[in-house]
Amino acid sequence: MKSDLILAIDVGTGSVRAALVGRDGEVISIRAVEHDQIVPAYGWSEQRPRDWWASVVQSVRAVLDTVDGAAGRISSIAACGHMHGTVLLDGNGELTRDTVPLWNDKRTAALVVAFEARYAPADYLADSANPATPAWPGFKLQWLRDNDPDAYGRAATVVMPKDYVNFRMTGEATMDRTEAACSFLMDPRTGAWSPAMCDRLGLDIAKLAPIREPVEIVGLVTAAAARETGLRKGTPVLVGGGDYPVALLGSGVCRPGLGSDVTGTSAIVTMITDKPLLDPEISNVGTPEGGWGAFMLLETGGDAMRWARRAFHEKSLGYDEIAGKAAQAPAGADRLFFLPYLTGKRFGDHRNARAQFFGITAGHGLAHLHRAVLEGVAFGVARHIRIMEQNSGCRLERVIASGGGAKSELWLKIKASAYGISIVVPTEPECGVVGSAILAATAEGRFSDLRQGAAAFVRYSPEVRPDPAWGETYSRMQPVFEKIYRHSQALYGELDRLA
Repeated sequence: MKSDLILAIDVGTGSVRAALVGRDGEVISIRAVEHDQIVPAYGWSEQRPRDWWASVVQSVRAVLDTVDGAAGRISSIAACGHMHGTVLLDGNGELTRDTVPLWNDKRTAALVVAFEARYAPADYLADSANPATPAWPGFKLQWLRDNDPDAYGRAATVVMPKDYVNFRMTGEATMDRTEAACSFLMDPRTGAWSPAMCDRLGLDIAKLAPIREPVEIVGLVTAAAARETGLRKGTPVLVGGGDYPVALLGSGVCRPGLGSDVTGTSAIVTMITDKPLLDPEISNVGTPEGGWGAFMLLETGGDAMRWARRAFHEKSLGYDEIAGKAAQAPAGADRLFFLPYLTGKRFGDHRNARAQFFGITAGHGLAHLHRAVLEGVAFGVARHIRIMEQNSGCRLERVIASGGGAKSELWLKIKASAYGISIVVPTEPECGVVGSAILAATAEGRFSDLRQGAAAFVRYSPEVRPDPAWGETYSRMQPVFEKIYRHSQALYGELDRLA
């Protein structure tokens, strides 16, 4: 039987998606199974690894049923998964703890504050490639060590969500470079676990799983996994990667000069670089092709539009209608600014930043407010792009947009004009699935490298170019946006003290 299919698995926070991908990169069939988050306390977020596996089993069986003889036609399997969920396995491969803290779990905040009080960024950035934040597995391991010492003590291996799925598939435990690079525990210069960072955090380096490359084969589908999933025993399984860097690959963002704008609830802008950018405001993730993705996060991206829909219309209007209203206002919204810090900032000295409108006059109306919200997010991301360009000494040539924000033609045009960079959108929105398929096809030898695979598999809608007139308006407004942001910082503490 011919082997003309790849099975791509995306272990998301809300669901597992299993997809069959053809030899041309087309997603032939996809099925999803949801799973729940557990919130035992404010700011906490957990899931059960066994639930991920149950969702994998259901989604894989469902997608196999859509294509005749699919199990026997799958040449290899590649998975990506939500990052930073810190899974503890004992020496027999059993979970030492039923639940794991997820990427959005904030219970480690006090540990981060204590770390920052002891170490300045200059002391550790070269060893970690990243500033401190509650998301990183290094701090999650600290919390588990201090609050669940039995589970930590019995743990022989630490892995991430997609690694747990791979373990259930193959019986082999490992971690890939993209996940390790965002753990706060990997030395970016060597690609190995950092004794210095483990010492600073008081962690046992021996518990960390071996680091491998995403395109390597971690193992073969076991007889037990085959019985559960319906897959063919012995099918090769790749190491895979974190969902974010694999989705970058699946959107074609895989060489210096290319950037990514992912606008969902937040807005993450990424620049591909040859080495990490060491700055307290910039984070760095390893990319599947061996480079780095320097990224900055705006906590409020699409959530700004969601807030405006609720605050101004009590959710009575759809997003297309809101964009239609914003389009009625001129570029620059008649000098009305919106600072999009509705939920503060994740990094830097002013994590307690606030949102605000600035410049409202009697002549402004609802259309201006909506347009200012869209433009404010664009100004915030443009600020991040300039910071990364200054740190890298390179300019972005093109931005590839994805996420819910990429569905708004008006917002794309605003962003292109504010960035001064053309934007394209992948025609296949399941970038994690496509990225996983690129990994598998390259591992099979069909492409000489991942960049060639991305060029073959990723397709785009027509380019959105900057509007010269809008761009001129935004270039004059951007410095004012920066000044409003800087001058407001003195008031954030005052607002906190009012509480």
